[in-house]
Amino acid sequence: MRNLARDPQLDDLFSAILQLKTVDECYDLFEDLCTILEIKSLAQRFQVARMLASKHVYSDIVAETGASTATISRVNRSINYGAGGYSLIFKRMKELENSKEK
Repeated sequence: MRNLARDPQLDDLFSAILQLKTVDECYDLFEDLCTILEIKSLAQRFQVARMLASKHVYSDIVAETGASTATISRVNRSINYGAGGYSLIFKRMKELENSKEK
């Protein structure tokens, strides 16, 4: 399910992000593009998603991330009923991790 309407400006932004090659390049672009609070909010949601995917309970997630239960619920809803972006990236990150271990 895609709730985000395709838009030429979003396509341009996502195409630009796909050009990044290193974590340092990501820091540079996102520092220019977003406020520190916006970046930290995205990072927090991503950590919440990782913990939910690893079957952590809400109380542990709140304690570790500082996220509200409303944020955790929203992320959980995205994991279960969203477009599948979290699942895709977690799978790819796991594959990368496994390939580095070999």
